[in-house]
Amino acid sequence: MKIIVGIATAGRREVLSETLLHLTRQDRKPDAILVCPASPDDVDLDLVRTLAPDVTVVSGRKGSCAQRNAILDRTGTADVVAFFDDDFLPRHDFLAKVEDLFKRQPDIAVATGLVLADGIHGPGISVKAGLDILEQDQAATPPTTLEPVYNAYGCNMVFRVSAIEADATRFDERLPLYGWQEDVDFCRRLARHGRIVRSGQLRGVHLGNKRGRTSGLRFGYSQVANPLYLLRKGSVGLRWTLHLMGSNVAANTIGSLKPQSLVDRRGRLKGNLIAFADLLRGRLDPSRVLEL
Repeated sequence: MKIIVGIATAGRREVLSETLLHLTRQDRKPDAILVCPASPDDVDLDLVRTLAPDVTVVSGRKGSCAQRNAILDRTGTADVVAFFDDDFLPRHDFLAKVEDLFKRQPDIAVATGLVLADGIHGPGISVKAGLDILEQDQAATPPTTLEPVYNAYGCNMVFRVSAIEADATRFDERLPLYGWQEDVDFCRRLARHGRIVRSGQLRGVHLGNKRGRTSGLRFGYSQVANPLYLLRKGSVGLRWTLHLMGSNVAANTIGSLKPQSLVDRRGRLKGNLIAFADLLRGRLDPSRVLEL
């Protein structure tokens, strides 16, 4: 089985270097690593040249969807592509477990792993702390649980390439920049070709690095525009859309009363309101974040 790791990155040169070094320590080495940066400065080419397996830097337009599509266009004869965030540290046996899972379960189209710690919900996790968490977890025997999920978590998504190529599925580039909820859209379009599961054997740490994040204003706009766009596309249902939008708008409203240093709730709420105003005017579109 040929396994390729793909990483779309933006503004995290140092963290990406640590992640690439970490990937070289996998028990089952990836057959190739494809990195698509938002700008050339996002990758330390001197480091890349020293790594094995080979790391190929792929050119693509800025935006997580466009960058991931540039990687997909270069997967060639791969059987499986694992998309990791540039700040996701997989456990040493992650790819070995991926190979075993996709060989044993040919009806799986998408898999995602168990995130042992997620820095996205706080100040972030340092690389050292993330490695310490993984080291402590090595003493544990991973559970063999395999549960159906609606979509893979964007920081670690593993796809069977034949499911992707069945309809030439690509990430929707109308979701620009951070491309919020592009993982849901992509996974739901693959659901017709196989199961989407979360495996307790696939384990890792998401550092949740704060560099390279979208502004609060833009992110708030996307919190309304992107779910409604996916609803119109038919990728998701009304219940999912209303729950996601409602919970985010409520969190931003409450959070704006007592500002937090880590999350720009007021900026997000302002973006929410601009999106609702655009909805009433009939001009709501995910790409509008480029104008904000």
